[in-house]
Amino acid sequence: MKKKSNYIQIIFALFLLQTFTQGENLFIYKETLQKSEGAIIESKSEVYSTKQLGSFVDNGKTTFRLFAPNAKSVKLYIFDAPEDDAISEQAMTIADDGVWEISFNENLTNKYYGFKVAHSENDDFSKLPLCVDPYAKAVTSFTDYNNPRKSIVYNDSYDWEGDQWIQRNWRDLIIYEMHIKDMTAHPSAEANEPGTYKGLIENNKGGINYIKSLGVNTVELLPAQEFGNIEIPFEDSLKGKFNTWNAYEINHWGYMTAAFFAPSSFYSENWKEMKRKEWMGRDGRQVNEFKDMVKAFHKEGIAVMMDVVYNHLSEYELGNLKEIDKNYYFRLDENGNCIAISGCGNDLKTEAPMMRRLIIDSIIYWMKEYHIDGFRFDLGKLIDWETLEEIIREARKINPNVVFVAEPWGGGYDPKGFSLREWGSWNDQIRNGIKGENPSNSLGWIFGNWYGNNSIERLKSYINGTTKEFEYGLFQKAEHSVNYLESHDGYTLGDFIRIGTKSVGIHDKIIDVDANAKLTEQQLRLNKLGALFLFTSQGITMIHSGQEFARSKVIPTDNDIPDKEKGQLDHNSYNKDNSANYINYNHAELNSDLLSYYKGLIELRKTHKEFRRASIEQIQFFDDFKSEFTIGFSIKMYDDEFIVLMNADQNLADKFTLPDGDWEVLVNSEKAGTVVLSTVLGDIDIPAVSGFVLKRK
Repeated sequence: MKKKSNYIQIIFALFLLQTFTQGENLFIYKETLQKSEGAIIESKSEVYSTKQLGSFVDNGKTTFRLFAPNAKSVKLYIFDAPEDDAISEQAMTIADDGVWEISFNENLTNKYYGFKVAHSENDDFSKLPLCVDPYAKAVTSFTDYNNPRKSIVYNDSYDWEGDQWIQRNWRDLIIYEMHIKDMTAHPSAEANEPGTYKGLIENNKGGINYIKSLGVNTVELLPAQEFGNIEIPFEDSLKGKFNTWNAYEINHWGYMTAAFFAPSSFYSENWKEMKRKEWMGRDGRQVNEFKDMVKAFHKEGIAVMMDVVYNHLSEYELGNLKEIDKNYYFRLDENGNCIAISGCGNDLKTEAPMMRRLIIDSIIYWMKEYHIDGFRFDLGKLIDWETLEEIIREARKINPNVVFVAEPWGGGYDPKGFSLREWGSWNDQIRNGIKGENPSNSLGWIFGNWYGNNSIERLKSYINGTTKEFEYGLFQKAEHSVNYLESHDGYTLGDFIRIGTKSVGIHDKIIDVDANAKLTEQQLRLNKLGALFLFTSQGITMIHSGQEFARSKVIPTDNDIPDKEKGQLDHNSYNKDNSANYINYNHAELNSDLLSYYKGLIELRKTHKEFRRASIEQIQFFDDFKSEFTIGFSIKMYDDEFIVLMNADQNLADKFTLPDGDWEVLVNSEKAGTVVLSTVLGDIDIPAVSGFVLKRK
């Protein structure tokens, strides 16, 4: 199922206030963990084990362990090949800590395996689904909507060549949110292996070369843990679900995680399109290819963050935690049905001790095994506070600078709560205040409009990091604010502006995709103004892939998919493995003016700490402007002084009298960067929909 839009999540909040806020003790409790092997801790009648879980080889002996405290019996099945019948079927034994175990006096590396779990004495094992190991390091998956999987006994070494985590202050982060396949899948990327881990880091026109040329210092990968790629047939039903929403029957973005320790196998297959009824990832090469990708980014000084989903599982597949121990791992209603506040069919019971441990073990594993530098948590508010606190506490023991960012909604809305726990959060206030909430009727500041309760005072708050010192402030520290105007969700900023300027209607069919992509002068000025505000605001800066050239997502028409919205601009492209999502580098060249402007702003922010590290006391605002939509401020740090002037009035030029002395123009309505464009003194005119950055000479 598609991810829910933010406004739908807010509606859920009313229900959550009743369900989840009857006192934080509902989900928050402490365990004093004994650290000895196999220790058992009772917590609200739930067991906890510290045993190593999953499959592992030690001194030529292979052990398999599965936590399923409510199961009646469990069998292990071993396979030579994913498509073959089992070569071994063995009953496992359970200990008091809820862990089922079996060992073999041989090295079973590269064998395939799975578990069948019986929950009553009468269960017929021949009719039970094979369950993937929740701790599997590598997984092979069959491309069908039930997403059958087999775990791989993976035991390979890897040469990191001295690579370590990128150590970077959060306030210095410039994040580029991206999808692994989309960066090289379009022909304009000229990739040898398009859409793959390898293609992302090979020498081509797109991928890592393009990202490096932008100057960003961090990439954030859309979900890349093994996930459910296939959804149920269109206009057909399964388990009471009738698919009216996804004619493509594809989950492209990856927000249906299936295996929390295994990298997605799809990005190793080099398939132009998803092949149906095929086993992918069967040789486990996705593990080392993922590591190659991380190492390549690190060599360029680019940190790697992962978008992770620990609030729900892949909805339709058989053979996962639902079949292993539904009662333990999921939040259930009084009738034993899964609660689905996520909108995705099943919400994980993160407050259960061993579910909490699974999440923390997974995070630590990705840090140690894959050198991941940070994480963005999807629908983070669905995860209990105790788990969130322990995650960051344990992760910082390994890398004190590890980045944790949450989407602070899903189970309510609480950026303040995340900030109090030292987490960063996506700042939807700045997003909606600057561009607006809806391009049809809720435009923001760059359009010369105040959305909701926004005002010049709110803009001052955003520039300072939306901190607690301001009315409506959210964060304890500016570095907890992830400032963004565009993400994978919703319209791109470019399309938001196209609709907001009435260049395109929401339901218009676009005939000429290239002509639509090319920016008009008005669209260009609006894009630049939004970017200037974003890159001169304190906090973490995030842009979405293609934002830098006003990427447009047009739903393609050259297929036989029964999509009634073909040809329109897409605001929810989660299900499209096609040109709606692929980065078109021809369009980057088409809008090279905007691309150069973004590169210049990135260079400006990286070069001058004033735009990343200023305190509230070091930022002073000017108030003597003609237009209510003009804002200006100075930043004084060290021996330097900068002035930023921005006018969002759509018609009225403004004027500002500069302090005494000569001022070097680094940014104007045409260009941005660190090169001096001109020197001015006295009065400066600020044209409508434009801005300046000046540095005292």
